[in-house]
Amino acid sequence: MARLAQRTIMMIVGAGMMAVALEIFLVPNQMVDGGITGISIMLSHIFHIPLGILLTLLNLPFLIIGYKQIGKTFALSTLFAVVIMSIGTQLLHPVPSITGEPLLAAVFGGVILGVGVGLVVRYGGSLDGTEIVAILVTKRMPFSVGEVVMFFNLFILSSAGFVFGWNNAMFSLIAYYIAFKVIDVTLEGLDQSKSVWIISEKYRDIGEALTERLGRGVTYLEGEGGFSGENKKVIFVVITRLEEAKMKAIVEDWDSDAFIAVGNIHDVKGGRFKKKAIH
Repeated sequence: MARLAQRTIMMIVGAGMMAVALEIFLVPNQMVDGGITGISIMLSHIFHIPLGILLTLLNLPFLIIGYKQIGKTFALSTLFAVVIMSIGTQLLHPVPSITGEPLLAAVFGGVILGVGVGLVVRYGGSLDGTEIVAILVTKRMPFSVGEVVMFFNLFILSSAGFVFGWNNAMFSLIAYYIAFKVIDVTLEGLDQSKSVWIISEKYRDIGEALTERLGRGVTYLEGEGGFSGENKKVIFVVITRLEEAKMKAIVEDWDSDAFIAVGNIHDVKGGRFKKKAIH
């Protein structure tokens, strides 16, 4: 019950932030977002239909598809978030824009929009039907979800040039890019986890140093050189993004020729990832 309450509150906050980004920053300065939201903004401008109504109506068909193809929980969570966002845009529509400076509107609108969308996605929903279409398209075509969404959004942002002018379309692209990056930070956090593989003859010394100086547990894996055929020890450790520079310095201290490979991880659970106390 507590988890459901938390999800509900965070999705309300996220959808509310999306409404603020649209009605206080982007829409008054004739900028658009990507996806169904961008289409809704342009249609609202052309036909003078309230944005909140269009957001709900245009997303509804995709929510029905999502309910059948992706899952009940996701579809209902998305419907809830979209309705909250639509109500928020209706309530905020009379509120004047904070700034008339396009660059400031693009930057701050993009940041707020990114955090809002990130919160909704993080807690199991979505705010745009194009993501549902992208998931379904990738099942039948050799494209990733990100590639399909990017194609849709480039088309929509380009169309904004004909509706609002090319300057505003370019500012819209800036806002979209900022939102895209902020969504990642919101989903993964500032302490984004990274997986690290290290190959060195001094694996034991490096492993102990990582444990002592970073407080991270390490795992030694068995490896074999592809060219030499020699057995090698591979150090595997999970760190945060903020610890990457220090990790590399530690390895450099022991072996400047060590092989290091670093990759991003979206989620870490179980094991002994929790940081040990260091002094």
